[in-house]
Parts: sequence; C-alpha cells; structure tokens
Amino acid sequence: MARPYLRTVRTRWILPLLILALVLLVPGEAWAQGCAMCKATVESAEEGQAVFGGQQSIGRGLNVGILFLIPVPYILLFLLFRRKIMGFFREFANAQG
Repeated sequence: MARPYLRTVRTRWILPLLILALVLLVPGEAWAQGCAMCKATVESAEEGQAVFGGQQSIGRGLNVGILFLIPVPYILLFLLFRRKIMGFFREFANAQG
C-alpha cells in the first residue's frame, strides 16, 4: 500500500525540476533577446559612422528610453492596488508593540 504522503512529495518536486531542466537546456542566446527596435537601431549603425551624434549617443539614448519605460508598470500597479497599499501602511502605522 503506497503512502499518500510520499506521492504528494514526489509530485510536488516534479514541476520545479521540469522548469529547472528547461531553464538549463535553453541556450544563453535565447535568454539574451532584447527589444527588436533597440537591436535594429544599434545594428544599423556601422562601425565608425556617426549616427545621431556618435556611438555614445546611441547607447545613451537607449538607456534614457529604458529609464523612461521602467516606472510605467509600477505606476499602473500602484494605481490598481492603492487601497490595499494605503491600508497596509495605515495598519502598520497604527500597530502597537
């Protein structure tokens, strides 16, 4: 008679092991895929060619664009969950102990 506890322990480890195996089997180049437009912009600049003010300007422009895009998801999440977030801070401020 199989113990139900052993069956649940075995099935609990199957999914994480499969995910780990998948992560390890995927080549590194597949994880390094970026924005298609960013890649096209950087690759279109030939070596030694001054595009948009030079090579440094291209990198600086891409970095600034990324910095402008980063806060958007966080702002949206805050707007969606602001009641829960503010409730948490009120509860935390009123906690005694």
